[in-house]
Amino acid sequence: MNEFATRACESLEANVLPTKGSPYAVKRYQVGDILPIPGEGDPIPLAAGEIQKLDLEYLKGQEVDLLAGGPPCQPFSLGGNSKGDEDKRDMFPEMFRAIRLVRPKAVICENVLGLLRESFRPYFEYIKRELQLPFVERKDGTTWQQHDAALKKQLKSGKTPASERYEVIVTRVNAANYGVPQIRERVIIVAFRSDLNINIPAFKKTIAPRYSETALISSFQDGSYWDRHPTVPQHVKKRVMERIDPPLPFDEEENTVEAFLPWRTLRDALQGIREGEGPLPYVPLSKLDRKTVHGGFEDHIGWPDGQIYAGHTPNDLDRPAKTVKAGVHGVAGGELVMYLDRRKRVSKELGSYRRLHRYMTVREVARVMTFPDEWVLKGPRGEKMRQLGNAVPVMLGEVFTKAVSDALDLAENGHGHGV
Repeated sequence: MNEFATRACESLEANVLPTKGSPYAVKRYQVGDILPIPGEGDPIPLAAGEIQKLDLEYLKGQEVDLLAGGPPCQPFSLGGNSKGDEDKRDMFPEMFRAIRLVRPKAVICENVLGLLRESFRPYFEYIKRELQLPFVERKDGTTWQQHDAALKKQLKSGKTPASERYEVIVTRVNAANYGVPQIRERVIIVAFRSDLNINIPAFKKTIAPRYSETALISSFQDGSYWDRHPTVPQHVKKRVMERIDPPLPFDEEENTVEAFLPWRTLRDALQGIREGEGPLPYVPLSKLDRKTVHGGFEDHIGWPDGQIYAGHTPNDLDRPAKTVKAGVHGVAGGELVMYLDRRKRVSKELGSYRRLHRYMTVREVARVMTFPDEWVLKGPRGEKMRQLGNAVPVMLGEVFTKAVSDALDLAENGHGHGV
C-alpha cells in the first residue's frame, strides 16, 4: 500500500486486517525503503510518502493480480480547484507508471464524477486510451494532446500485442445502488489485460446495480420498511409518506420492483446492515460534550453546535445519507448533520413543530461508509472525517473487487471470452 497522508497511515497501521481467518498486521516503511513481498500471514507493507518517489522495480516479473488505486480526485472535483490535467495533484501518470512496471492482470481505479464533466471529456478520453495502451509512453516535452494522437494511431493500427493492451470498462455508479446507505456518485474504471480473454459482457452483468429508489418507495408503501423499524414515531411515518405521494413514476428499465432491493437508508445504517451488526446506542442531546463514548463504540461521541445552512440541509434518517465529503476548506454544517425523530413544539396554538438535529458522530459516518465498527481511525475528529470522505465505501469496493476476482478465476479456468 502507498499513502501520503500521515493520519491515514496511522489508521492503516492501527487496524488488523482479517484475511482467510488470519490477522494481518500493517508495517510502515518509507517510500525510499526496500519493500518486501509479503508471504501468507506476513505484515502488509505500507509505503508512506509521495508515490512519485516509490520504487516499484522490485515487483517486475511478479504475478500481480490486481493494482487498485484512487488517484487524488481534487483536480476533477467540484470541491477542489478543478484544474484537471494542469493540477500537480493529478496522479493518473503515476498509475500508468505502476501499470508499466507491475503489468497487473487487472486494474481498478475510483474517482469523482467530475471526471465526466464536459470540460474534462477530452482529457478523460485520453486517460482511457492511455489505460488501453499503457506501454506507449509519453515522451518528454510532449503535450498530452500529442501523446493522445500517438495512442489513437497505435490503436487504429491494431498491431499492439495482447499482453500490452488492456480492455477498459468505465462505470458511472451511485453507491446507493450497491447497498451503501449513501448517495455517492463516482466513476469506477476497471481494466483487464487483453491476453487473459476476460468475458467482458459477463463481467458487466456482475457489477450491475441490485438496489433502487423505486424499491425503497415500495417498501414504504407495503410497510416492510416500517416493520424493520417498529419504533419510528407516527409523525415521522406520516411525513415520509406525504413526501412520496404521489409515488415516483415506475421505471420500466428496472424491469420489476421485485428484481431490486430497497435502497438502504441512514436509519438502516444506524441499526446495522452488516451480518451481526447491532444498533448504535442513542446519543442524548444533553451529552454532546465532545468526550462521552456511547455504548462502548469507539468514535461514537456527540458533538455540539450542529447548524443548518442554506443549501446544506441535514441528512434525513429515512433516505440514504448525502455524500460524505473530505472537504478542501472544511465541510459545511449541514453535510454531517442529521435530523432526529424528536421534535420540539414551536406553537401550541398552531400545532407546529421544529425537527431537532445534531452532528453525526464519527462512528455514524463510518457506518454510512460501510466500515465495520472495529475499524480504527486516528487523529482528531476533523481528520477522521477527512479520511472517511476520501475513502471508497467498503461495500461498493467489495462488489467490484469480487467481480474482478471472479472474472480472473473464470479466465484462468478456461471460461473466458470465446473459450
